[in-house]
Amino acid sequence: MKIRHPWLVSCAAWFIALIIRTWMRTIRFWYVPQSLDFEPDKLPAGTRLLYAFWHEHILVPASRYARPDIWVLISKHADGQMIASACRQLGFQTVAGSSTRGGAEAVREMVSLGKVGHLAITPDGPRGPRREMQPGVAFLASRTQMPVIPFGVACSCAHRFGSWDHFMLPWPFSRVVLVTREAVQVPENLDRDGLEAWRKLLETELNEANRMAEEILAGKIPAEISDRRAA
Repeated sequence: MKIRHPWLVSCAAWFIALIIRTWMRTIRFWYVPQSLDFEPDKLPAGTRLLYAFWHEHILVPASRYARPDIWVLISKHADGQMIASACRQLGFQTVAGSSTRGGAEAVREMVSLGKVGHLAITPDGPRGPRREMQPGVAFLASRTQMPVIPFGVACSCAHRFGSWDHFMLPWPFSRVVLVTREAVQVPENLDRDGLEAWRKLLETELNEANRMAEEILAGKIPAEISDRRAA
């Protein structure tokens, strides 16, 4: 049974946010920037970035980087509204919409909000296919001229749900590696063909960020080529 009453949604979201905070405090995070440090609290004043990460990994940035100057695009579906409410309890701002419901309106709002804060998108959400980037990120990056930061995640021990994205829940006391690639600057006002070309490039960069996170976690990438920052 889905929870739809606003008061019940709010109460459930508060409880979910509390569990997430408590659960994720046990995780050992390891941030490995591949170029500059793109953690939100270490950026120069006035910097605005568009963070992209796969839908299955949303729990990690939601628990670690939630802050009121980051706007997250969340689906208008019933489940999405619960996620949106929990994200707000954690400290994010949210925009309702997706590629299937309220998409055009949400994109216009995100373009406007990109003038005042960071944006965060799961480009394969809300319903997949898994790890296949939809065109929204390339469009937003082209219109806002915000650099895209591909954000990769790997976990030493996690439960994978049976959902379309194989949603990842890190087990307590596991180790999570976070990787950011170099910022990608998408050219301004691209046409359809240009957006498709850059969509493919951004998908490749995001998959590469995740591949690097997995290889760093497995010890396959030598320490000297990575700037490791334990947290």
